[in-house]
Amino acid sequence: MVPNISRSMMAGALRVKPPAWLLAGCAFLACAPASAQSLGNPPPASATVAIPAGQPLPATIDPQSTGAVAGTDLSPALDEDFNRLNRREETIDGLRRRIDPDDGQAPGIRIGTFVLKPALSETFNHERQKNGGSSQSRSFVETGLKGSLTSDWSRHQLSVTGEGVIQDNISGEGQEEPRADIDAELRLDLGAQTIARLRAGYSFEREDANDPNAIANADSQSGVDSYRLGAAVERDLGLIRGSLGVDFERRTYGDVELDNGTTLSQEDRDRNLGTLTGRIGYELSPALIPFLEASVGKSIYDLRRDTFGFERSYGSYAGRAGMEVDLGEKLNGELALGYETFRFDDARLADLSGLSLDGRVNWSPHRGTDVLFSVLTYVDPSTTPGEAGSINYELTNVVTHQLRSTLVGRLSNSLTLRDFPSDATASDETTWRTGAGLTWDMSRYLALTGDVSYERTDRDEGTSTDTTRVGLGLTLRR
Repeated sequence: MVPNISRSMMAGALRVKPPAWLLAGCAFLACAPASAQSLGNPPPASATVAIPAGQPLPATIDPQSTGAVAGTDLSPALDEDFNRLNRREETIDGLRRRIDPDDGQAPGIRIGTFVLKPALSETFNHERQKNGGSSQSRSFVETGLKGSLTSDWSRHQLSVTGEGVIQDNISGEGQEEPRADIDAELRLDLGAQTIARLRAGYSFEREDANDPNAIANADSQSGVDSYRLGAAVERDLGLIRGSLGVDFERRTYGDVELDNGTTLSQEDRDRNLGTLTGRIGYELSPALIPFLEASVGKSIYDLRRDTFGFERSYGSYAGRAGMEVDLGEKLNGELALGYETFRFDDARLADLSGLSLDGRVNWSPHRGTDVLFSVLTYVDPSTTPGEAGSINYELTNVVTHQLRSTLVGRLSNSLTLRDFPSDATASDETTWRTGAGLTWDMSRYLALTGDVSYERTDRDEGTSTDTTRVGLGLTLRR
């Protein structure tokens, strides 16, 4: 039975319904443009945020191989690029990479706006050294702690990396070689075309017994502490790119423990070194930038004269020409060739001069394989009376290949050339190192490592030295 509805009530209902339908229609029309904007074509290039100067462009990502999905598949709360100025490069078709929680990498520990990634390793090693007709061997346990702390800010970036290693001999004879290294860099994005960098660092190492400045009858060589500070400004002026930087380093040497129970002071080797470097480059293309670089430096020893009465302080001057290359993750780096000279305050010490070759190149021939080439030129002042020192050239090559998703292999080679002046009593040296290793990720937090290495030092005059080492250990990551 249909209720009896009066004509006046029907009229009131009709008067209420039109505003309700009007409000619903407005809400629908208001939502439509937002939906079309999120699902339509990506914004034009002029609307995207520029990548800060000096930051390499990320490689192109294939959405079919990474499981990319539309950006609206994730809520804004899960979008890690939300409200960031230095956003990651988008894929070719504007799709967003799907976050893979099982990518095999330790996630790290979030501390506020920082991410800490520590790793603790324990390795059992055996080492055998042969010097001429004599040889000695030792077995030791090596404990290492390393990690990185990186900020996750919308602008600027602070990154800290560090590593420390201690050794404990459990059998045999040989010098323990502890070492430590920590570096921090603060990048300040002062503007779209200007970047400032502030750096600080510290390192410790035990001087190698095969070093030309090592003490012959020592049970333990000198410990070397190095303190570093630096600042640089980079400016992009259209096709012209320039930078100016200053670096300071203080190096101190500990006492040497002799085999007769006494110690020998090395304080006459303590020194401070300051260097001012300027560079100007021209952008032929975003991938090729030739540049010219000049530097001037001064090294001042704490003691004006060393134990033998020589003034070891010196000034350095260098000029280089080189090329920066940036082809994404496939090939990037720089290489420079120049001339460098070192002039000592003591007229009895001859100047050290020679060609300088410096650079670092990263090459990835295909996915899963990374190749590093680096070359470095530096001076090594001598402690021998009347000798200035040597100019050293160090070449390094490291190949890393992912054999399986959880198995990574490494091959490394390095060559160090010590070039003494022709009238020096010390003879030139060549040191060659080669090694291979495997890392098996049993889980994202635990890995099994194995390494083997060989080192040989040949001298123009004197005996050769051979060192062989094998090691097996575990690495715990977080």
